[in-house]
Amino acid sequence: MICSVVIHTYNEEKNIKEAVESAKLLTDDIVIIDMHSKDNTVAIAKSLGARIRFFKFSYYVEPARNFGINSAKYNWVFILDADERITQPLAKEIKNRVGKERYTHYKLPRKNLFLKKHFLKHGGWWPDYQLRLIEKQSFVNWPKAIHSTPEIKGEVGFLKNPILHYFHQDFRSMVTKTALYEEIEAGLLFEYKRQVSVPTFFRKFGGELYRRLIKKKGYKDGIWGVLESFYQAYSKTTTWLYLYEKYKQNT
Repeated sequence: MICSVVIHTYNEEKNIKEAVESAKLLTDDIVIIDMHSKDNTVAIAKSLGARIRFFKFSYYVEPARNFGINSAKYNWVFILDADERITQPLAKEIKNRVGKERYTHYKLPRKNLFLKKHFLKHGGWWPDYQLRLIEKQSFVNWPKAIHSTPEIKGEVGFLKNPILHYFHQDFRSMVTKTALYEEIEAGLLFEYKRQVSVPTFFRKFGGELYRRLIKKKGYKDGIWGVLESFYQAYSKTTTWLYLYEKYKQNT
């Protein structure tokens, strides 16, 4: 089975070396879809033998997904984020299974590591299945909306081995990314005319905290699971705070 790996980037010089090196476990065709980074992302990727294609800047990756998949040389495409890593067991499983089964796309588990070392097994973070491996000829379209789901003909399969996800690598970047993404989410809710009031903030915070910490047993991951549960409640509430602000600005 021959597969390309596509990595979408913007200012990822801290992550790109490890991401590309992990992709080499699977393929010789690594495509960087860069949104005009202002750091050394492109130079580092080039030095490691990756192909570089440029796409107009966007705060999130979905607008570039179609372009990335169509830029791949081989018929199977693995989509990897810069803060994710392919492992040797996963690469071996893909080589042994994909192309020999009836499936046209695969989901695989994602192992989320808080601050790059604390594996979150609870709180809804495991197995965290992601659709990342796609047969190009069966691919139809990837909508441009944030967190959208791709349209693919055929049947989905599931891989056993996970990718590693170094999410929330430090607290500063956590907060910065949340402010950005939740602003985008609030904009979508505003377009859909979702209503919000002050009690909404308490309901969203309490509901998400209960879901992560108690219902999904985030407390079992110790202090890191508790911190992440509170952070997700904060993140969810921030979306609705931004939405509330948008209504105030437009009245």
